[in-house]
Amino acid sequence: MSLSAFLAQNAVRTEHVLFAVSPRFVDEDGEAEQWEIRCLTAAEDESLRRSCARCVPVPGRRGQYMSETDAGLYLGRLAAACTVYPDLNDRSLQDSYGVMGAEELLRAMLTAGEYAVYLDKVQEVCGFARTMQDEVNEAKN
Repeated sequence: MSLSAFLAQNAVRTEHVLFAVSPRFVDEDGEAEQWEIRCLTAAEDESLRRSCARCVPVPGRRGQYMSETDAGLYLGRLAAACTVYPDLNDRSLQDSYGVMGAEELLRAMLTAGEYAVYLDKVQEVCGFARTMQDEVNEAKN
């Protein structure tokens, strides 16, 4: 056993994943265009989660608050942050859909079903075995 396996230069790099989100986006050959998805680091994910947190009052506890993560906002930001290609921050692409911002562009580009499938794929690439949507659905029931 050696600590050298844990050195940054010895760690296996996570590869970007290509995924055809929709058959509606085709290349010159008529093939479905592949989107490129990257895995976030734990630090990047924590920063995203914090940006999606808000303080809500604790029911029955006057003057006390707890932190709550907006799951929909988090998943949208996660998907936008993980998308390498297409460049969701490209102004001409955003202008073509009449939106501003990467998260809004994703929602405008994809149908509801495609968006749900893409969110699932992004979570899989990031190593989440159980999706945030599963957690939301379980909390609702």
